[in-house]
Amino acid sequence: MPEHLKNPPIDFFGLRVEEPITMLTDFLVGIVCFYALYRLIQKKKKGEVKGDPTVFQYLKYFFLLMGISTFLGGLLGHGFNYALNIYWKLPYWGVSMFSVALAERAVIVYSAGLTKPFYAKFFRWLNLIELAAFVVISYLTLDFIYVVIHSAYGLLIIVGLFHGYIYIKTKHKGAKLFLIGVFVSLIGAVCFLTKFGFGHWFNHLDISHALMAISGWFFYKGSMIMVADPTYEIKA
Repeated sequence: MPEHLKNPPIDFFGLRVEEPITMLTDFLVGIVCFYALYRLIQKKKKGEVKGDPTVFQYLKYFFLLMGISTFLGGLLGHGFNYALNIYWKLPYWGVSMFSVALAERAVIVYSAGLTKPFYAKFFRWLNLIELAAFVVISYLTLDFIYVVIHSAYGLLIIVGLFHGYIYIKTKHKGAKLFLIGVFVSLIGAVCFLTKFGFGHWFNHLDISHALMAISGWFFYKGSMIMVADPTYEIKA
């Protein structure tokens, strides 16, 4: 990223921190994800989780891995990027892609009762193939753009289209909340790609991270409904 777009570095008790706002907004996404994880676990303990148990597991690990990846991204990719080479980024790239694949998997399984078995099976296999392909390509090229493309494909296309289909068929409130989250993510993606920002103290990365946190909140609210209200119990 061009230097004039980056947050100026700060000195924190003698420790240099680069891109501090970008690091903190990454942490914000992680906090939302870990809170969502906590609330889902509490819902499980209260016996309020119904339907296919794998949907709950996929969503739980989606928030766990996304939280881990954004915290690591903030530290290794922004705050202390100057002290580390690109290979330090590979772990959280992989974790991020796995988390997105879990979000895809959750909605594919969740909507299985509303689709033909062939389509459910096809997208389950596609989910594995595209994940493997993007992991290999991003690791071979060492280019973060493939992580971004995978996230856009997984969240904007697969998660968005499947929840759109669920909402059309059932008017399910959980699907509606996910669609709002997807729309917010889309705005964040546009800001990221166009490098739209408000100066180097709140640049395009900071805006996209803040919007990711808002999107994550809608995903959390939608997930709480999904695990308690499976689509196949709703009369379309």
